[in-house]
Amino acid sequence: MNRVTIQTKIMGLIFFIVSFSLFLAGIVIIHNFINSQEEQLKQRALLTAQTVAEASDITAKITGSVEERNEINNRVETIRIIHHADYIVVMDMNHIRLSHPVPKLIGQKSKGADEGPAFAELSYTTKAKGEIGTIIRGFYPIINQEHHQVGVVVVGYRMPTLIEIIKNLRMEIIFTAAISLLFGGWGAWILASRIKKEMFNLEPHEIARLFVERTETFNAIHEGIIAIDNDQKITVFNDQAKVMMGITGEVIGKHIQSVIPDTRLPEILTSQQPSFNKELTVRNLNIVSNRIPIKVKGKTVGAVAIFRDRTEVKKLAEELTGVKAFVSALRVHNHEHMNKLHTIAGLLQLGHKERALDYVFQITEEHEELSQFLTKNIKYESISGLLLSKVSRGKELGITVNIDRHSRLFSFPQPLDEHDFVVIFGNLIENAFDSFKDYPEVNKEIHVSIEQEEGFLSILIEDNGKGIPEQIKPYIFQEGFSTKDRSNRGIGLFLVKEIVTKAGGTIEIESSPIHGSSFIITFMS
Repeated sequence: MNRVTIQTKIMGLIFFIVSFSLFLAGIVIIHNFINSQEEQLKQRALLTAQTVAEASDITAKITGSVEERNEINNRVETIRIIHHADYIVVMDMNHIRLSHPVPKLIGQKSKGADEGPAFAELSYTTKAKGEIGTIIRGFYPIINQEHHQVGVVVVGYRMPTLIEIIKNLRMEIIFTAAISLLFGGWGAWILASRIKKEMFNLEPHEIARLFVERTETFNAIHEGIIAIDNDQKITVFNDQAKVMMGITGEVIGKHIQSVIPDTRLPEILTSQQPSFNKELTVRNLNIVSNRIPIKVKGKTVGAVAIFRDRTEVKKLAEELTGVKAFVSALRVHNHEHMNKLHTIAGLLQLGHKERALDYVFQITEEHEELSQFLTKNIKYESISGLLLSKVSRGKELGITVNIDRHSRLFSFPQPLDEHDFVVIFGNLIENAFDSFKDYPEVNKEIHVSIEQEEGFLSILIEDNGKGIPEQIKPYIFQEGFSTKDRSNRGIGLFLVKEIVTKAGGTIEIESSPIHGSSFIITFMS
C-alpha cells in the first residue's frame, strides 16, 4: 500500500486552508459590496427624487390643467433615463400617479404601504421585493413656491443579484484567487520541504516506528536511563529506572524535580560537562552514575543519566578484584615457592641438611605468624588476603612490606565497605611500590599500620622511596593526573580521595626526597 507523503499532505492541507480562506473572504467581500451598493443606491434614489421634486415645471404642472398633468410623464421619463433609474413615479396629494413606466397605471391611485410618511413632508428610502427583484425606493415630497406640499416623488433602483455581482467582479475574483493559490502553493511547498528536512526526511510512520524501537531498546537495557531536555522535562525514563527508583505511572513530560528531586541531572545542563562513575544517593538508593550532556550540532539540548545500583557494581568489582588478587597471589606464591625450593635444594646438594631444615622451619613460622596475625586482628578476609598478597609481592620486588603488629580493623565507617578499603589499601601500596622504581635505595621498606578505636580509624602507609615532588603535590588527587607514561593511570589516588571524602575522612601527606612518603587517612564518627 502506497502511503501519501507528509510533504503531499502538508501541501494539500495548506491548499485547502487557502481555498477555504478565499471562500470565506469572498463571502465577506461580496456582503460588504452588496451593503455598499445598497447605500449608494439609496443616495442615488434620494438624489434623483430630489432632482424631480425641485424641477419647477413639474411642480407647477401637478396643480395645473389636465393637459399639463399629462405632460409630466414625458418630462420625468427624460430624467429617469439620464439618472438610469428603473422607474420614477410622481403622485399628487390624492395618491394619483401622474407618471409611471407602465402607462396603464398612470391616473390610478397608488396603495403602497410605505408611502404614508412621504405625504407628511418626509424624505426617506425603503427596500422592498418587487416583480423585477429587490428595489431600493427613495421618497421625496414636492413643495411649491408657497411652501405647500403638492405631491410626492418615488424613485426606484433595482439591486443587482448575487450572480450579477459575481459576473461584474469575475476578473477581480479570478486574479485574486490565482495569485493567492500561486503564492499559497509556493509557501506550502517551502514549508513542507522545511518540515521534511527538520524530520530528517522521514515520514511520520517511520518516525513512529523509530520511537517505538527506541523506547523498547531503552527498556531492554539493564541499566537505568533518564534523559531531560533544556527545560528539565523528562524525555526518557526506561523501565529499569522506574524499577530501581520505585516510580510508577507515566512521567514523560514532567519536570525532573517533581519526580526525582535529588537526581542532580540538571547540574549537567549548567556545567555542560560529563560526569563519569560518580557514586550518588538518589531516593535512598546508592547508584553509580554516568551523566552526560546531549549535544546536537554543538549545542546542548539536554542531559542523560545512565546508572546502576551500586550494590550490583560492587559485587562485580569485588568479583573482579578477587579474581585479580587470586591470580596475582598465585603467581607471586609460585615464584616465591620456586625460589624457596631452589634454596632448599641447593642446601641439600651442599650437604647442609640441618640448615635446610632450619630454613624450612623459619619460612613456615614466618608465614604462619603473619597469617595468624591477620586472621586475628583483621576481621575481613578480603583485606587480609590483599595485605598478605602485597607482602608476597614486595618480596618478589625486593621490597619489605611491614605490617604493624598492633594493627586492628573490626568495622568500617559509614557508608564504606570492604570494596572501598580494598581500593584504598591496593592503590596506596601499589603507589609505594612505584616509588622505588629507578631508585637506588638498598633497604626498600613499606610500613602499613591500622589503628582503630571506638569512633576512630587511622590508616598509615609510608615508604622510604623517592618521595613526591613539591610541584605536583596539589595535583595528585585529580582524575587523570599521572607521572607515568602508561594507560589506565591517574585514577587510583582519585578513587582513594573520592572514598575518603564520601565518608567525611581526611588525608594527610608527608613527603621528601630523603625520607620518602607517608599517607595518613583518618575517619572520625
